[in-house]
Amino acid sequence: PHKMAMAIKPLEIADWIEVDGDLSADLAVKNELLKNRHAEVFAEVEGSRPAQAELLASLVDNLATWHPDVNAEIDDDLAPLDAAGRLVQEDLCVMEEDAVGTYRLTAASLCFPTRWLLGDKIDRPVQAIHGPVPGYDARLSTPMDRFFTALKPQNPVWRLNWSLVETPELNLAIRHGVTTFDPTITSDNAGDKIWLRVERQTLRRLPATQAIIFTIRIYRNPLSEVAADPAVAGQLLGAIDALPDDVRDYKSLAPFEAALRGYLTNRMST
Repeated sequence: PHKMAMAIKPLEIADWIEVDGDLSADLAVKNELLKNRHAEVFAEVEGSRPAQAELLASLVDNLATWHPDVNAEIDDDLAPLDAAGRLVQEDLCVMEEDAVGTYRLTAASLCFPTRWLLGDKIDRPVQAIHGPVPGYDARLSTPMDRFFTALKPQNPVWRLNWSLVETPELNLAIRHGVTTFDPTITSDNAGDKIWLRVERQTLRRLPATQAIIFTIRIYRNPLSEVAADPAVAGQLLGAIDALPDDVRDYKSLAPFEAALRGYLTNRMST
């Protein structure tokens, strides 16, 4: 259910990166994007290389310790974060504190965004990055700033965020508030045409540069799998019912909401 809160949980460093059977396929998509659309999916601000390098070293060490089967071969010709992003399924973002104490996005390898554009966010402060999120300024801006200031290297955290989308594509580099949709989606076929997309997000502070690393791992499943259990279909419908109108618009549910509701209602009765 929707709740305007950070909803963070403690994270064991062993669980920082998640590796599964989709690794090769996901990295192939990343490599294609980095080859053909590099400026859209990678960006760095001058002066961010030390934090990038610390992240790369930490990532390689983590993989060697907890995921030794992953090939952690590094291309030394690339920016450190660019090289790091090619090793894992997660997208990687570097946040650094500026001269006035504001955290800014100073580098990112962002191949799999969920309805946001890297060009809109790079070198911007946290508050501006989250500006489009309904209720952020009133409810989350101050707690988020306090959290960033207090985060310790030894206490990484994680959280989840969900969306419903019309495609299993990993790269959704469009802005929120989509108002057009596939007109063929109906309550009969929504199970195959709508996907639950979950972001597993982590936040950790690097000890040397004090940069905060934000990772985003995408999981997606067709609605037919998610709602196979009638009880779960009911839980999802309840979560949709609980969304404020502005959040529903932000999540771009309106275009196919009628078909979605019809499908979930039918699943609840089976």
